[in-house]
Amino acid sequence: MNPQNLSEMANNIADFFAAEPDHAEAVAGVANHIDKFWEPRMQKQLRASVARGEATLNPLVVEALAKLAAA
Repeated sequence: MNPQNLSEMANNIADFFAAEPDHAEAVAGVANHIDKFWEPRMQKQLRASVARGEATLNPLVVEALAKLAAA
């Protein structure tokens, strides 16, 4: 999948969960969505894109990816 598309999809998820009044709940919502609905290869491609500096991500996505990596 195109890294740009993955970034846009992740940012759209973050935009949805940004409405949560609690920041931690917003991060958890993004992490949960990515974990449940994204194939592992999609997650891997997004992380690789971030590592190469190709992705511009909403801070909620960045925190969610870190949360998933720590799990």
